[in-house]
Amino acid sequence: MAIDAFVTPLLWPPDRAPDYFRDVVTGTFGRDPDELLVERSPEDILGVMDAAGVECAVLNAVEGRVDTVAEWVRRYPDRFVMSAELDPRRGMATVREIRRLHAEADLRLVRMVPFAIGLGPDHAAYYPVYATCVELGLPVSVTCGIPGPPMPAAIQHPLLLDEVCRFFPELVVIMAHGADPWWAEAIRLMMRFPNLYLMTSDWAPKRLPSSLISYLSGRGRSKILFATGYPVLDMARCRAQVDELGLDEATRQAYLAGNAARVLGIQPSRKTQSSQ
Repeated sequence: MAIDAFVTPLLWPPDRAPDYFRDVVTGTFGRDPDELLVERSPEDILGVMDAAGVECAVLNAVEGRVDTVAEWVRRYPDRFVMSAELDPRRGMATVREIRRLHAEADLRLVRMVPFAIGLGPDHAAYYPVYATCVELGLPVSVTCGIPGPPMPAAIQHPLLLDEVCRFFPELVVIMAHGADPWWAEAIRLMMRFPNLYLMTSDWAPKRLPSSLISYLSGRGRSKILFATGYPVLDMARCRAQVDELGLDEATRQAYLAGNAARVLGIQPSRKTQSSQ
């Protein structure tokens, strides 16, 4: 089984897409943003997953798409799980939204993007979200590393999670989009905090640094989650590149599915169980 921990099935309508998205898609990935800002159906995503050999996808709901994505998860609970990108600056409104989605859509992951809101993850605005997630047993995803578009970078340094992980030791935190160029700091923090993880979304596996592959192959076998960031990266291409990393079978399975299944509470589908 493979689990893709970061899939955004529906981006914003073209007239509502933030400038930073257009900047990064064009400048970093060399793609036409309008090719990605299209309407998709859940069956479209399932077709992409089947072609890539991905059994389950963690769907990322951006603003304006939350209820639609929640409905997709309810329709295909064996193939999709719910995550939502939320803004901690909205205080109790965000806390109430987390509780609503947890109750109504089996929310599994809360995502936050520091560069998009201009606040580092150690800012007090995040703390009600962290406390709520601890109470509900929900992990949080925090985007780390220098962003592709010309947006604030220092607020995405992994070291800003040091205070968070010490103050909330029960909180499960997943660094999203790697941690470039601060890979060494991210790895050292994961060695320090048992509930800190990293997903490789928006990174083609063949471009991951050797330091991360070495960590994954040793002490970090349980710490790294496979994720593509589809549709920005091609799901099938990323999945195929995992097989070229030279990982032993136990490490490959942990990276592709086992870690995400454990951290996000994803059970193998009936289809997968029947084939074993």
